[in-house]
Amino acid sequence: MKTTFIAALLLAALPAVASAMCSDKTHAMSCADGMVWDDASKSCTKQVSS
Repeated sequence: MKTTFIAALLLAALPAVASAMCSDKTHAMSCADGMVWDDASKSCTKQVSS
């Protein structure tokens, strides 16, 4: 029972830990086509082509 509780607690905490570890990274792969990651605004913006 104790082992099951510890395993469930670890599995429940994993997404929060993974999210915290990636919070400072850019998310360029999540931008839609024609959009690019803007580090200043921390969001996807429309890509301007010249």
